[in-house]
Amino acid sequence: MSEQFLDKLDWPQLEQQLDADGCALITSMLSHKACDEISALYAQSEPFRSQVIMARHGFGRGEYKYFRYPLPDLLLRLRSALYPRLAPIANRWHEQMGLPSRFPPTHDVFLERCHAAGQQRPTPLLLQYGPQDYNCLHQDLYGEHVFPLQVAILLSEPGEDFTGGEFVMTEQRPRMQSRPLVMGLRKGDALVFAVNQRPVKGVRGYYRVTMRHGVSRLHSGKRHTLGIIFHDAL
Repeated sequence: MSEQFLDKLDWPQLEQQLDADGCALITSMLSHKACDEISALYAQSEPFRSQVIMARHGFGRGEYKYFRYPLPDLLLRLRSALYPRLAPIANRWHEQMGLPSRFPPTHDVFLERCHAAGQQRPTPLLLQYGPQDYNCLHQDLYGEHVFPLQVAILLSEPGEDFTGGEFVMTEQRPRMQSRPLVMGLRKGDALVFAVNQRPVKGVRGYYRVTMRHGVSRLHSGKRHTLGIIFHDAL
């Protein structure tokens, strides 16, 4: 992933997709080699600050590890390069939803805000799923300061490395039943999606809808995913 790659993306189209569905696909953000290198980190302890076994907390089945600071170079570049391209969308969403907070143009300044509020633990994470594992629908909220968009990058190839294990989102609109979305990602693809709420335009202006995401049950193999969350945790 390079700045040139991000510059060449059709950001107006991605923004339009985010507005329509609360998520947008970026194909081939990472090379297969980069995906394999990140997946291989899971067996190590040094890059991580903690490990979570999902079943112990009722989160589903599977496990994940949070990276520690300093982040690996690729993760640092991803976080720093994606944030300024997403911040204008985040600010517009907050304005449309009537939320007071606005986001600075660079990630470093936003992290200073998080850290000043006690949110000092890094949140990028590496997830690992095996047969029969799944991730319950959830939201990645870690404190008062929440950046409303995050990114997940699939590091394994569907149909080769694993079967099942689709990325799932639900959208709950007021007084309506939940709408499901199932996203078909390939190895190296990234999905930008809403963390918590997003604006939807109605006849009387914008209203908020609540988004949740998860992973359906794996049937076979092993699945790794990289999660890029822009706010840090308490």
